[in-house]
Amino acid sequence: MLQEFKKFAVKGNMIDMAVGIIIGAAFSTIVSSLVDDILMPPLGLVLGGVDFSDLFVVLKAGTTPGPYPTVEAAGEVGAVTWNIGLFVNAVIKFLIVAFALFMVVKSINKLRHKEAAAPAKPAAPPRNEVLLAGI
Repeated sequence: MLQEFKKFAVKGNMIDMAVGIIIGAAFSTIVSSLVDDILMPPLGLVLGGVDFSDLFVVLKAGTTPGPYPTVEAAGEVGAVTWNIGLFVNAVIKFLIVAFALFMVVKSINKLRHKEAAAPAKPAAPPRNEVLLAGI
């Protein structure tokens, strides 16, 4: 059983998949930072100083009545919130990751298409034709 597991674990596909998952996780961290730290602050500034991560609607007040300055502050007192800004951030992150993956797949498909479009060498003529041509 151990030998069978070893064969399964070291297959090329499994290693490729593991590398892909690790790179995907690292890419997700970069995209999160891009959206949260680079894109959203200027966008919020343009829209009148709105911080999208703190854009929420209080559905039920907590032990201390609002208004609450942040989602965290509302959560600390037990308020039920509808976190619209966090959802907007998640959608933007998804769109960036989806676009990046689209570009990768498009590039791979383009390379595959070039390989398939390469002209094949013409087939060698049959031996009897070669012999007849020599006469």
